[in-house]
Amino acid sequence: MRTNLFTIQLTLNFFNLAFTGSMHIHRHWQSRLALLLLPISSLTSLIPHSAARSQAKPFDIQGHWAQTCLQSLAQQKILAPYDDGNFRPDAAVSRAEYAATIQRAFPQRSQTQRPIQFRDIRNHPNASAIQYIQQTGFWVSEGRDEFRPSQAMTRSQAFGGLANGLRYTAKQSASRDLRAAFKDGRLVPDYLRNSVAAALENRLVINYPDVKRLNSNQPIRRAELAASLCQAIPALSSSVPLQYIASIETPVAVTPKPNPSTPSAPVIVPTLPGSHSGQPPVPGFPTDPIVTPPRIPTQEIRGAWMTNIDSFVLFNPRMLREAMRDLARLKFNTVYPVVWNWGYTVYPSSVARRVIGYSIDPRYPGLQDRDPLAEVVQLGREKGIAVIPWFEFGFMAPADSELATKYPDWFTQRQDGSKIWMQGEYQRVWLNPFKPEVQQFVLALVDEIVSKYNVDGIQFDDHLGLGVEFGYDPYTVALYKKEHGGKEPPKDPRDPAWVKWRADKITEFMGRIHRTVKARRRSAIVALSPNSQKFAYENYLQDWHTWRQRGFVEELILQVYRSDLQSFENELMQPEIQEAKLHIPVGVGVLTGLKNKPVSMSLVQQKIQIARDRGFAGVSFFFYETMWNLSNESADYRKSMFQSIFAPTVTRPNIEAGWTPFN
Repeated sequence: MRTNLFTIQLTLNFFNLAFTGSMHIHRHWQSRLALLLLPISSLTSLIPHSAARSQAKPFDIQGHWAQTCLQSLAQQKILAPYDDGNFRPDAAVSRAEYAATIQRAFPQRSQTQRPIQFRDIRNHPNASAIQYIQQTGFWVSEGRDEFRPSQAMTRSQAFGGLANGLRYTAKQSASRDLRAAFKDGRLVPDYLRNSVAAALENRLVINYPDVKRLNSNQPIRRAELAASLCQAIPALSSSVPLQYIASIETPVAVTPKPNPSTPSAPVIVPTLPGSHSGQPPVPGFPTDPIVTPPRIPTQEIRGAWMTNIDSFVLFNPRMLREAMRDLARLKFNTVYPVVWNWGYTVYPSSVARRVIGYSIDPRYPGLQDRDPLAEVVQLGREKGIAVIPWFEFGFMAPADSELATKYPDWFTQRQDGSKIWMQGEYQRVWLNPFKPEVQQFVLALVDEIVSKYNVDGIQFDDHLGLGVEFGYDPYTVALYKKEHGGKEPPKDPRDPAWVKWRADKITEFMGRIHRTVKARRRSAIVALSPNSQKFAYENYLQDWHTWRQRGFVEELILQVYRSDLQSFENELMQPEIQEAKLHIPVGVGVLTGLKNKPVSMSLVQQKIQIARDRGFAGVSFFFYETMWNLSNESADYRKSMFQSIFAPTVTRPNIEAGWTPFN
């Protein structure tokens, strides 16, 4: 009877879809079908739609490792099949779906958290469920006022949230628990470590197929969430296969003979995975834990930015050769030489000559009658170093540049008509990213480089955006009014809809950049070095998370120039960054110093190790001159440190060369 009811429901759905093409035909048949199917519809109305689905037996879980658990949750009306009758056990779970599932599994829990007014769920169908899990502790807060309901729920968020909502706490060291249980336990975000450790201790963590690999930052699948829920519900825990339930290795207690120099307390000797019981320690000697040597990845971005500010490396052929020689000797594999800065190109450009009047930056004699980019490319080929030209200024230009003087209408403005934007002590202006002439100029530079030089890609950074207070120039206002029925842009430059409209336009342009590069050189990548997503979007209209989702960005080097290591590490664990790591190589930009602000090699080394421990695809240093020349430490010392850090030669990860995520 259950199968028949499910078949009837599908039949009703089929007839409803089949006759929606024409209102006349639909109404004609609808009246006849109503009489024909009245007894059936009356019968099915006695059973809720979700219950009817939950009692069916979808074919897509037959023989699945989580079949028994999924069917049990369906009978409990906690997790039901989708409208098509399938469970889709391997589908990723969104945050909104997680919220609804948790509320059904654990209703009427008491509030433990102060409410957060998420600004992006007001009209969402699961808004009440989202508020419920936040207030009852099943959502471990990221410290944001956005929930992002459509974003995939990561495995660590789901396991940690479940443990937190059930009031479980870790009784042992979280770091020790996670490292003992998982090959990749170090990758759990800091804000979730205690909660995930609590989930581990209470056997809520489900790892299929490898019980020793957590994959903490990957999306959780429906079957995995279901199994974790079954573990949390005592009556259903027997439905989960034991081989996929993560646990901590059981330590072996050994009591050595008393020794005057040590207490006569039991000594715990861990049993390593796959080994026999540990041997008791030698009496009188401390029992230090086994230290695993730092892991060196087999692929890693080892990059350096070469700029023309406070640096002379691009101005002298001999210095450039020596720099590339040193980088190759120290096992670097990538350079990002600047090609667009201060309103000029740093290579002989026919596009720049036509538009600006100068083919190369005229301020430096060392650039004249040379092609620095061609030299870098040639040296890179000889030394095995990838060359990715860097458009440092993006849409930004000096206020007194030839570009600003010749084309004042190319630049945008604030509401009060002002155009100057201060970058420290320097006056800047912003090219209007919405204006066709500006877009064509930037695209022409990109096309010229990819066509003329054998480069491995191009890179933009945080300046391929627009200061949020800009966009009130006549052209942009007219464009906005045209698309909004004559309405003026909001007066508040941070109005969400106004921010999104401008950001979406820049996203469209980023798509044009990507298509331009691929049309000329399929193997070349489009790289980006932005700030964090929230900061970039809210302050510079740069929605790089969407760029990545649409395939416009193929390598990401996140700028994290913080001196505090905890802040540095926290920045790396933001959800958008963790999600990007699953799709493209994501490296970390590390500051090696500024002209009057040296950075110690010890701090640089610690940041490199954090990036490695957190599973990032590599590092790039800003900037070349401060790596060993502009420093209060000797150049020989700093070079020797880089040599030890980058001891073995490795290839750089490249999505065009078959790169796969490393976790």
